[in-house]
Amino acid sequence: MTDTVSPALARRIALAAQGFTNTRSGAAPGTRALRALVDRLGLLQIDSVNVFERSHYLPALSRLGGYERTALDRLAHGKRGRFVEYWAHQAAFVPRESWPLFGFRRKAYLHESAQPDSWLSTHRDLADWLLAELRDQGPLRAGVIEHDANRSRGSWWGWSDVKLALELMWRTGQVVCTERVRFERVYSLPEHAFDGDIGDLPEDEAIRRLVAHAASALGIATEADLADYYRMKRTQVRGAIRDLEDEAILRPVRVPGWESNGRETPAWVHHRARRPRRIDAAAILSPFDPTVWFRPRTERLFDFHYRIEIYTPAHKRKFGYYSLPVLLGDQVVGRVDLKSDRQRRTLRVQSAWQEAGAPDDTAQRLVPLLREAADWQGLTDIHVGEWGNLAAPLRAQVRRVA
Repeated sequence: MTDTVSPALARRIALAAQGFTNTRSGAAPGTRALRALVDRLGLLQIDSVNVFERSHYLPALSRLGGYERTALDRLAHGKRGRFVEYWAHQAAFVPRESWPLFGFRRKAYLHESAQPDSWLSTHRDLADWLLAELRDQGPLRAGVIEHDANRSRGSWWGWSDVKLALELMWRTGQVVCTERVRFERVYSLPEHAFDGDIGDLPEDEAIRRLVAHAASALGIATEADLADYYRMKRTQVRGAIRDLEDEAILRPVRVPGWESNGRETPAWVHHRARRPRRIDAAAILSPFDPTVWFRPRTERLFDFHYRIEIYTPAHKRKFGYYSLPVLLGDQVVGRVDLKSDRQRRTLRVQSAWQEAGAPDDTAQRLVPLLREAADWQGLTDIHVGEWGNLAAPLRAQVRRVA
């Protein structure tokens, strides 16, 4: 008989799986806590927007509190680092042990690049020259490579042919990225980046392991949720779901209200998922946090419609350029558009919004989160603008505790 899980319990299971049940100790989290968090999540999505802070730094702040970003940098970068960068959900840091799990994806990109009309095939001489240069010189940033083709062009974000070739070969696995310098990728040959030969797993086994990890990180999930976590097709994950169900790693459940086109959506809970009676989280989330990055799941779990507006013209933005969801208790109750004004050492809340039904003390509970974020960024002041239905009460609370 299929177990029934209420929508409220499903939400608590999901938040617990994402690490929102740990009580903060008050001490700055160290390397061990950061490693454990990334092992739990499986990846940290990377994004270049730095108006508040780059996205891969934010999940640890949300779950662990203020920490030294250099500690995460040490884990993320260098041959002895704990992580390696690859196209997991999007571009992401993943544990080095996960590298063999994406062999099927690299193989697919390699197959595409081998087609006669592909970009790499038509620029094979350049690609071969770059591989030889990395073999002779060791790890290099695209910007320091001396070649006539290393000039910015109008397409592909203004990338030069050198940069484009390296990016495409990064996807195929011909080159790897184990470090960034001033956020620019440093490219290396696999044999220079890894100790020994790291063989890829067969596709079926790799997908099974990825689905199992996604299920553990999500706690409770639909087929679409499990496929999206590592950006796989639903047809790819169905066999893995069946296998994991047969092994009792996944248990089928029904969640009332989880429907699509008027039909109930099947869901599964991981066999080790906690079922807490209460979640008392307080966090500001990255737009690229696994808790909210798959927008249909965000709406299903929290009844929260969320779209990032960095690509929306300013006059058409509804909530702000870089609005971050606010999690209180087990609900997403609002969003704040944050900017780190480093020159004036001020955290700017450019807009603040609360959802219908948000707790009366939302502004009061948000202030310590803003103070923590400001301190973490090395900022002394908090300035709240006038845009948004939460702006006035939040501004009053900030002044009250100043």
